[in-house]
Amino acid sequence: MFPESILHTNRLILRPFDASDIPDTHASCADALTQRWLPLPKPYTLDDATNWCTTAAHALRDSGDGIQFAVTDAYTKRLMGQVGLKKTDWRALVSEVGYWVSPWARGHGIAAEATRALALWLLADQQFQRLELRAATENTASQKVALKAGFHPEGTLRNAGFVHGGRVDLVLFSMLPGDLAPPAQHYKS
Repeated sequence: MFPESILHTNRLILRPFDASDIPDTHASCADALTQRWLPLPKPYTLDDATNWCTTAAHALRDSGDGIQFAVTDAYTKRLMGQVGLKKTDWRALVSEVGYWVSPWARGHGIAAEATRALALWLLADQQFQRLELRAATENTASQKVALKAGFHPEGTLRNAGFVHGGRVDLVLFSMLPGDLAPPAQHYKS
């Protein structure tokens, strides 16, 4: 299992979810754009947000599947989104990153900054060998995040994802330890 961690960038703190995140998680995950690209419960209720923030996000780390971070503003402490690892293969040292951004935080590079910090932590500190990112072919915003964070496109996985609208093709991106910029530190743990 991953060690419980807190990551810092110049603008963001990535930390475990807690009960203070429930209202903003509810608002973020009930948002129409978030719902369009993620197969979250629909409608997304306050009970769903409570379960995620207090139980489910923590259970993913405890099970070894991954680790989930609340992405918060370093100054105001407000929730700006989520970034996390899932489908971790400990033997192969491979994991997959996923994220969402709160409606009030979109358009400011939050997802790319948080994803890059998590990638650096995973590939450098945790010594993983590969990080994957998957985005629906029509989700161009998520694909831009992947490229801005330093991921490399590898191809299309046909009919590999699902959203509320049905099955979708996914663009596969990856990052390897050799893709990390030399020694400038991009985050602080």
